[in-house]
Amino acid sequence: MYIADEKRYETMKFRASGKSGLKLPEVVLGLWHNFGDTASFERMRELCFTAFDNGITHFDLANNYGPEPGSAEKNFGRILKEDLMPYRDELIISTKAGYDMWSGPYGNWGSRKYLLASLDQSLKRMGLDYVDIFYHHRMDPETPLEETMGALDQAVKSGKALYAGLSNYDGATMKKACAILRELHCPFVINQNRYSIFDRTIEKNGLKAAAKEEGVGIITFSPLEQGILTDRYLNGIPEDSRVKTDGRFLNKERLTSDKIEKARALNELAKERGESLARMALKWVRKDDAVTSVLIGASRPEQILDNIKMINSPDFTEEELQKIDEIVL
Repeated sequence: MYIADEKRYETMKFRASGKSGLKLPEVVLGLWHNFGDTASFERMRELCFTAFDNGITHFDLANNYGPEPGSAEKNFGRILKEDLMPYRDELIISTKAGYDMWSGPYGNWGSRKYLLASLDQSLKRMGLDYVDIFYHHRMDPETPLEETMGALDQAVKSGKALYAGLSNYDGATMKKACAILRELHCPFVINQNRYSIFDRTIEKNGLKAAAKEEGVGIITFSPLEQGILTDRYLNGIPEDSRVKTDGRFLNKERLTSDKIEKARALNELAKERGESLARMALKWVRKDDAVTSVLIGASRPEQILDNIKMINSPDFTEEELQKIDEIVL
């Protein structure tokens, strides 16, 4: 039987999500990869235990995480039932709906029908009465924003979610959504967006600035650019790498020689700072107060332990930040 480490809160740091009372760990475990039906269940348990034993209280999922869609929630639900449920009140569990999940016009995008039906399915797969955060996963160009935000509000007011979140929104649309949710008195506390040294979209589309202005937190995914911002690909493509074994989100076309050269240059800077490239890349994402938490994925417990060390990494000097920009931009 799993018993959590008594010292699990001694090193992790927590930050309020925007102006809300919800505090999140600076490092969050995402279940996008390595929790589907193709992965080892025992390894999933190891990853969850390592995370929680080191103060990672937040586990991030979505309805379509797999493969197959729904399998990450199903597997995490089993871990909850068998091991983590005694600690439910210490956990922040989030899920999302917005991408293609089932056939027909009601299994995708942002309609009230889809979001509320999907949430019910997610709760059933995980064996939960509620999730802590329920996200709309992406902007919908056809469904009125009022309908989508109304569905999030209904999820909260029904007790099936404690907080609402938005993912993959730009700044202008997020501000409109925020105004609707504020009028509904719905606790919208977090944005989830891709952000890394290589991908600065939220700086260009206004999301980062808008979130700070509205007092809403940001949690970032793919901070390591699917592994490019680690030492994994500095000297070629390993046979057991995601590029070789999966290829859906990172493939040879994205792993360009230019990106590898930049990663090597960044790795040299990380060495000068006395840390791994991954740790430096995570610290860069959390370099200012706009970002609440950094989402990490892991295939081995050791990766989680190394990434957590980011919390105590030294702050960047202006010269270091400028050098990173010179390498990348």
